[in-house]
Amino acid sequence: MNLSYPITYIKGISVQRAALLYTELGIKTCNDLLNFFPFRYIDKTQFYAIKDLQPNSSEVQIVGKITHVKSVAQKRGSRLVATFQDATGTMELVWFKGQKWIKDSLKVNEPYVVYGKLNHYNGSFSIPHPEMELVTEYKKKLQTKMQPVYPSTEKLTNSGVSNKLMRNYIQNLLQQVYDSIQESLSQEIIDDFKLMKKRDALLNVHFPQSQENLAKAQNRLKFEELFFIQLQLLRKKLINKAQIKGFVFENVGEVFNQFYTEKLPFELTNAQKRVVKEIRNDVSTGAQMNRLLQGDVGSGKTIVALLTMLLAIDNGFQATIMAPTEILANQHYTAVSELLSGMNIKVDILTGSVKTKKRREIHTSLEDGSLHILVGTHALLEDKVKFKNLGVAIIDEQHRFGVAQRAKLWTKNTLPPHILVMTATPIPRTLAMSVYGDLDISVIDELPPGRKEVKTVHRFDSNRLSVFKFMKDEIAKGRQIYIVYPLIEESEAMDYKDLMDGYESVSREFPSPKYQISIVHGKMKPADKDIEMQRFVNGETQIMVATTVIEVGVNVPNASVMIIESAERFGLSQLHQLRGRVGRGADQSYCILLSSYKLSEEAKTRLQTMVETTDGFKIAEVDLKLRGPGNLMGTQQSGVLNLKIADVVKDSKILVAARNTAISILQEDSTLSQEKNLPIKQAYTKMTKSSKIWSNIS
Repeated sequence: MNLSYPITYIKGISVQRAALLYTELGIKTCNDLLNFFPFRYIDKTQFYAIKDLQPNSSEVQIVGKITHVKSVAQKRGSRLVATFQDATGTMELVWFKGQKWIKDSLKVNEPYVVYGKLNHYNGSFSIPHPEMELVTEYKKKLQTKMQPVYPSTEKLTNSGVSNKLMRNYIQNLLQQVYDSIQESLSQEIIDDFKLMKKRDALLNVHFPQSQENLAKAQNRLKFEELFFIQLQLLRKKLINKAQIKGFVFENVGEVFNQFYTEKLPFELTNAQKRVVKEIRNDVSTGAQMNRLLQGDVGSGKTIVALLTMLLAIDNGFQATIMAPTEILANQHYTAVSELLSGMNIKVDILTGSVKTKKRREIHTSLEDGSLHILVGTHALLEDKVKFKNLGVAIIDEQHRFGVAQRAKLWTKNTLPPHILVMTATPIPRTLAMSVYGDLDISVIDELPPGRKEVKTVHRFDSNRLSVFKFMKDEIAKGRQIYIVYPLIEESEAMDYKDLMDGYESVSREFPSPKYQISIVHGKMKPADKDIEMQRFVNGETQIMVATTVIEVGVNVPNASVMIIESAERFGLSQLHQLRGRVGRGADQSYCILLSSYKLSEEAKTRLQTMVETTDGFKIAEVDLKLRGPGNLMGTQQSGVLNLKIADVVKDSKILVAARNTAISILQEDSTLSQEKNLPIKQAYTKMTKSSKIWSNIS
């Protein structure tokens, strides 16, 4: 039988049942069923004697005979009771449902294998609704001591698709196809990593003969899954570099050099210099650059982005920065304009709130080439926005944009522009390999000189008065303070009440005219929000009380204290982003996490992690362990990590080994045409035909 055949070829699967398995579990072909793995196993390695049973309600397996069957009346209806005995004693088997059918099917004085959960009552043992099989049948089967348990749904259970039935389907299939299962890795890889053969791995993952065999089978299948994902990502990268031509930026010219020598506000860190060098190498090759730039809040990504744009301008091209929100776009526009003031470079901004007349001016100056740098939001993707010659596109906080939106930037040109994707959300190494494996990755892993690490403390609500005193001391030194309240979308009313209650208590403690307070929340009109933000930025107010709308995109170097209320209600990456709002000036900055005493273990871990480290990558690793990869990537990319058996967190060592193996194979044989790599090529070709998920990740 061919594994690409539909599952209706398997004995017992009707067209209706096949449709149900497809809608509920995504199982369409025999190959899908073979790669539908158990999520746990019932260990049936031991048979018990009745005399050795202990009253502990565990699941047990016994061999014996039924000597007697009777129906026993009870308050409601009746129950069926069978006396079951082995050489050491007797016990009862009990059924409350389906009694007539069960009574007819039971064979007295025939040896059975019985399995089920043990009950102990009045000194005697019983098993209600046991799994039963005649010893003669038991011996005929693909025997396993450890029984697989498969994922299921309520609909499947209600339709009679039990775990036992799934087990039978997979057993039937394996018996038919075992000898024809093709190897998908080269003998060299199998030998190097001492991997189990593919057919044995599939047999042992479904029907393991021992714990050791199961571990070997899982290891083989995890390696294979991660290897082919990496192979696809790395091949895509190679093909892009070979086939997708990019503009060549040959010159480091007048504009770049003038800015570097006269305008640069501080000496670049070694990390920034390294990244600029990587970008310069990319844009000089003639292939399109696709690079991810990771760096913590405040690490100096904007300067690197600006230097990249100046390289484009020196070579006669335009540049653009796309940001996910107007606040962030305005911040980039202000920063870039200030850094380039006095230079002969035209910078403009395009967002949803730009008026029609101004839009027309921007469209004209873009098309005639007189506008060098355009900063904007999604408004940049409109069809009317046409560049004369876009050389580089910089996408900030790219996980907030969909794939289709980013692809639109490509259509603005004859050749695609160089792409630099920036994120302040540190991505753990294992996740970056899986989700951004087709991009080159740069990391800015040091802060600019003069920046002091933010001191973080955790305080309980009962310490509020001492926190207020600390705030007054900081304000007396001329500093400003954020107080942030959580935002839970399901309950806007509750959030608003929390915020207003908080605002009132802060107002009582910090009365005007001595103190001025700004307030910002989601129910305000954008214009009012901007006014309040601006008052704080200008230093007219000392305290900003806000919900998480300030998470991205407020830069106030004079703000030195971040107080996070109900900190236990925030995720780690949010806490880290919020803390990044302070520590932007030369003064010592502080982050105070306020919480109630009622904390879950996970909340304790989050708060403790924040107190112990300011390293975004360490924080991201903890976050990955707590939340799992799907949640960390958000909805747009969670599908990417829909793995069948591997786990990028727990199996990070296997992932690294799989990626390194894929790299060395492609370096030696990029087309996979060497004879030893033919099994890989055949498996890879089949997979890429049937799986579209990895083709458009980044």
